[in-house]
Amino acid sequence: MTVLTLAVAQSVSIAGDVSANLARHQHLMRLAAQQGTQLLVFPELSLTGYEPELAADLALTADSPTLQPLRDLARELGLTAVVGMPIRVASDGPVLIAALVLQADGELTVYSKQHLHAGEARFFAAGCGGAPLNLGSETVALAVCADFSHAGHVQAAVEAGASIYAAGALISEGGYAADSALLQGYARDHAILVLMANHGGPSGGWACAGRSAIWDAHGQLLAAIEGGGEALLIARRTAGQWQADAVIVR
Repeated sequence: MTVLTLAVAQSVSIAGDVSANLARHQHLMRLAAQQGTQLLVFPELSLTGYEPELAADLALTADSPTLQPLRDLARELGLTAVVGMPIRVASDGPVLIAALVLQADGELTVYSKQHLHAGEARFFAAGCGGAPLNLGSETVALAVCADFSHAGHVQAAVEAGASIYAAGALISEGGYAADSALLQGYARDHAILVLMANHGGPSGGWACAGRSAIWDAHGQLLAAIEGGGEALLIARRTAGQWQADAVIVR
């Protein structure tokens, strides 16, 4: 049976510094590729940090040349990367919180956050989600932070055939217990693999919890990063069994 390798990147974003964050994403993508990773998921708004008041000035169209180096690297590495970025569908359109899917074949697709947190509507418009990803025999549904607080979101993903649910998030210390319990419950109740990528450092005034995690289809915690800082969490399925471990990034 072919080994399937998935990963979450717990990254630390520099507020508003897209160039620096792009470079860091490239570093993490290369490290993930060395582990044989086929799909790598970053936190919410990982390329800018969670900075709502900066989002209108930082937002790009999905096909912006600024993002081309990441697309080229994903293709070079044979890796699909899901990165967070504020985008506009049109240059004069509203700002969306997006997960850009940089596919291993060079294609680009977009998932936009459907459910906004309280206060986000001042800066962002609600998105419309996006198509699931096909990864061999598996179907991967994406979520961005508040999306997973709505049980109907994961229910719709499962009904559409998803066997893996991957969320890029910003989760604070105060919210971690409730959010991680929710994700663990989805894994158990729907018999799906759940991945959560969280920020590893402060962002947007929030003290982020780190502790990115992966739960198996029984709701058991496969592995979690112990705290903050940058790290990769790698999950491998061999002979039908999942195992995961953390790789600390220097």
